[in-house]
Amino acid sequence: QVQLVESGGGLVQAGGSLRLSCAASGRTFKYYGMGWFRQAPGKDREFVAGITYSGVSTSYAGSVKGRFTISRDNAKNTVYLQMNSLKPEDTAVYFCAADYLRLRPAVVDDVLSYDSWGQGTQVTVSS
Repeated sequence: QVQLVESGGGLVQAGGSLRLSCAASGRTFKYYGMGWFRQAPGKDREFVAGITYSGVSTSYAGSVKGRFTISRDNAKNTVYLQMNSLKPEDTAVYFCAADYLRLRPAVVDDVLSYDSWGQGTQVTVSS
């Protein structure tokens, strides 16, 4: 199991960039797929991006494809979300999550498949 801590959120103007980081504890991080989700006020938590344990495969929500990039560094127990060309509709609390099914070969995009969650980091994009 891992504990997750997100950082890097903040206030940015539309068109700007932010890089979120998610630091994981423990020695099992390298076995887990990781995902980024977001939740805006009054809305359900939604999938943003995911990456397999090896980093070979990634997946993105259609609304962020081409603007966001997920990556991971297993030596540093960290997963990243680079967000470019930000829009006001990207405003939300962003969460990272770990999928405990070891060595899953594909990214999963549903909330219920993830077992451990960070506390979230606020991203606010002004127009």
